[in-house]
This record gives sequence, C-alpha cells and structure tokens, in this order.
Amino acid sequence: MKAMVIAKDEGGGTLAWRDVPDPTPGPGEILLRIRATGLNRADLFQRQGAYPARAGASGLVIAGLEAAGEVAALGPGVTGLAVGDRVMAMCAGGYAELTTVHHRVAVAIPSSLSFEEAASLPVAVTTEHDAIVTNGRLARGESVLINAASSCVGVVAIQIARLMGAGKVLATSTSDAKLKALAPLGVDRGINTQREPLADTVLAATEGKGVDVIIDHVGASQFADNIKSLALRGRLVSVGRLGGRVTELDLDYLALRRVSLIGVTFRTRTLEERIAIADRMKADLLPALADGRLRPVIDRVFPLTEALEAQRYMTTNAQIGKIVLRGSLLGC
Repeated sequence: MKAMVIAKDEGGGTLAWRDVPDPTPGPGEILLRIRATGLNRADLFQRQGAYPARAGASGLVIAGLEAAGEVAALGPGVTGLAVGDRVMAMCAGGYAELTTVHHRVAVAIPSSLSFEEAASLPVAVTTEHDAIVTNGRLARGESVLINAASSCVGVVAIQIARLMGAGKVLATSTSDAKLKALAPLGVDRGINTQREPLADTVLAATEGKGVDVIIDHVGASQFADNIKSLALRGRLVSVGRLGGRVTELDLDYLALRRVSLIGVTFRTRTLEERIAIADRMKADLLPALADGRLRPVIDRVFPLTEALEAQRYMTTNAQIGKIVLRGSLLGC
C-alpha cells in the first residue's frame, strides 16, 4: 500500500509518500480501507518526533491519528461488523491506504455523512465528549467556556455542550470573523482574547458567577484567567496546551473556589478505557450525528499526497473547523 511516512530532514521531520507493506489485522482488529483522514494538532508534533506514533510492518512510522473508510477484512474474534461496512475511528497510521483498528473503538458512519465528513469526527467527538460529559460533568443548565473554539475540536465542543443541555456557551478566539462564524453553532457570547480581558468578560456574561465548566485547549497562556473565570465548584478540563505547558497556580484561590483541575489525554489510556469512552460517546452522540443536530465543520480538503502542505496550512491558524485529507482511493 501507499502511505505518508514520517522522515527526517533538516527541519526535524517531514512526510514522504512511500510504498509500505499492508498491515494485517490481529485478534479483535479490523483492516480499514481508508477513504479519508482528519488532521490534528498532534500530527504536527508527531512529525517532529514529539508525539507517540506506531511503526508499521516496515518499521516506518505512518502519520495520522484518525480515519474513515470501509472494513476490508476481519481479524479473529471480531463481531458486529462485516466486510464493506463504513466506519470511522481513532487509530494509528491514518495517512495511508490501509490501517488496523480494534473493532470495539470503530464507529459506524451514519448514512448521511460522506467519508470526508466522517474523517473529521473521531478525535474531536471522542475527545470532547469525554472532556465535557465524563470529566467536566456538565449538568443541564450549567454554563461552559470553550477556549480556542474555532479549532476542529472547539467547533465540536460547542455543539456537544448544546446537545447536553448547557445553559450558556461562551467561546474564545483571537478573531472576530471566527467568532461570528461560530455563533450559529450555539455560542451565546464570543470573546476575542486579543482585545477583551477574558476573566472580566466571563464574569460580566455570567452575572459575576463564573462558568461551571471550562474546556481548555490553550493551556499556560490563559490558565490564570481561566481559573478566575470559574464558578464556585467549577471544573477546568485541560485538553490542549497550544499556549504552553508550564504556568503558576495560586493554590489558595484554588481552595477558596473549590475548583477541580482535570487533565485528559488518550496517550495513557488502556484499550479497555478507550472502548468504554467510545461506547459512551456512541450512546450520546450517534443519533445527533445521524439526524444532523451535530454536524461536521470542514474548512478545507487536501489530497493525501499533499499532507505536508495541509499541515503547513494548519500552522497558519486560518481554518475554522477541520482540515481533511482525501485518501488516494478516492482519487488523490
């Protein structure tokens, strides 16, 4: 098969279009014929060697963290799926024609979605549902603040918060145009952090109470303001660290507000944990994906062979929503 493998160059890492051996599904796995794959910020770190990646049969590391396509073969012990079924999944090696994934984390693609739309979803819906519902414990009527809301995960987080009954949804960006584009998704108050003080604006929008849940995709650069934006017994879920990993924390303020700081990642999850997360997400969100209440937001689609150019576009931060790679089997 063909795949985009991570190769060394003078800049520390690049992508190369190579022939590599076809993967073989093991016990409980399916072989997925990839039709499209989504880009994630972690892909950039993966290319630089700063994010875990799985080597293929050739020993080469294939880029990518999610994919959508058709079941091409079943490994021993697979139940509930058949060859030809359309599925999407978080997986290793999504920048390829084929990959393997455990059948219990694969998600059936609703008939209303294209492969490109489906490929934009696995990381975002799984990550954000786990952050908002399981870890953030968002209750109906509570308020939520979503940082970096125009990102691929941010646009999904807005919609999930609405679906789960959030009373008020606040969202941050550094662009008025992006905030305007997010409003139809369910944002009650957009905050441009380039010109509005975050904590003061959040408190004003919540009548001085603060928000109950913060889904933080930024990290260090907004951490102090995020803490000040939390309501009594509020929960901050740390999902991403685009603005840095290291910051200071006033422990006395933390104690007085009785807030919870929760970190999430899939890098330390067991297979059993990932299956449980996928099952909870399917139960809550698949009906909404099928009937259009939760919809993918795709910014641009690139051919898989132009994956490096797509990643460079991601670094401009121009996008609203997801950047998708159309697989070679769909004509790139």
